[in-house]
Amino acid sequence: MGVLEAELRVPTYEGIQAAKLKLNNVVVRTPLVKNLNFSERFDANVSFKREDLQAVRSYKIRGAYNKISSLSEEESKNGIVCASAGNHAQGVAYSCQKLGIRGTIFMPNVTPKQKISQVRMFGKDMVDVVLTGDTFDDSYRESLAFCEKNKATFVHPFDDEKVIEGQGTVALEILEDADGPIDYLFVPIGGGGLASGAITAFKTLSPNTKIIGVEPAGAPAMKESIAAGNNLMLDKIDTFIDGAAVKQVGSKTLEICKDGLDELVLVPEGKVCTMILQLYNQEAIVVEPAGALSLAALDFYKDKIQGKNVVCVVSGSNNDITRTEEIKERSLLYEGIKHYFIIRFPQRAGALREFLTEVLGPGDDIVHFEYSKKNSRENGPALIGLELQNKDSLSELFERLKAKSFVFEYLNEKPDLMQYLV
Repeated sequence: MGVLEAELRVPTYEGIQAAKLKLNNVVVRTPLVKNLNFSERFDANVSFKREDLQAVRSYKIRGAYNKISSLSEEESKNGIVCASAGNHAQGVAYSCQKLGIRGTIFMPNVTPKQKISQVRMFGKDMVDVVLTGDTFDDSYRESLAFCEKNKATFVHPFDDEKVIEGQGTVALEILEDADGPIDYLFVPIGGGGLASGAITAFKTLSPNTKIIGVEPAGAPAMKESIAAGNNLMLDKIDTFIDGAAVKQVGSKTLEICKDGLDELVLVPEGKVCTMILQLYNQEAIVVEPAGALSLAALDFYKDKIQGKNVVCVVSGSNNDITRTEEIKERSLLYEGIKHYFIIRFPQRAGALREFLTEVLGPGDDIVHFEYSKKNSRENGPALIGLELQNKDSLSELFERLKAKSFVFEYLNEKPDLMQYLV
């Protein structure tokens, strides 16, 4: 197939139907489950499409297997190559092992160890893992160079019609299992493969459903590209939501999403962290950051979805337990509960006691304290982290600090300095 011909190929509804047949006995038909707590909270019928329950714990197996199983003997004889932050890699590894095709998988150095271990476990002796670069895009460039050198077949994580059609089977199952018309579909967006597959299926079978794409605020590649009218490469992204953090979306997915999405919303990483903790504590559901994106967007639509039938795709659960403290920290900062200060204490007896008894509120808690006393200075700086009982009490804390003549810097407004110090 020539390059131009490959570029012109687009996903189709018929392709999604064919993918569904091919994926029988390969993927789990994940449940579409109404969630009582979220339905009550938003006064709507909110259902979760539980793609976190796949064998590889994300929907990515669908697109990977559909693509790899479609390769000719000639295309697969030199093996396949992919680049992935984790979930696509697991889908590719699983497919390589099941189909008996060798694979080389490029992953960013920052990929959680849990995901790397899973890739090796699913691929067994059929895959090699290469860690390179700090982002998906870095790994992507390295994988293309390797692919050209070794004449291997590249399996793109999102910008390929077979991959998109495989992901589209998620939407097909939703439409088949829904009790009635779906008013809103919330779908996470990284490179745009899942959203493009959902658009292709829904615009054919349920054109009145509003499809809401949900992107991380720190990696808004799709939103900025749609706004600019061309496929932008972002200079810098927040890689925390690693399953959906890309500097550039696909050319095919951009074309589909710019016309097919009804709206695109950005969700702050801190809000996603809050949702991860809520799902764990209230629903006993473990999700990765990208898996919580669609649910974290509901608060921004609480007035629009009232009384509506809503489906959220819970896209994956490959979370690393070692990230728990970071998730809690980001959540508390976003919710306005945790605050960091540099406070210059007068070097006199009782200054700290005065801060504790007359500045802090009765429910406030010191969770971080670093202090260095230097006799040659009149004031000793302390780095202090506080958890407030009520986020609305911050202004009162400021007033008490000023009333007691404490000199301070508020670090939450200086994230670069806070990241360096804490």
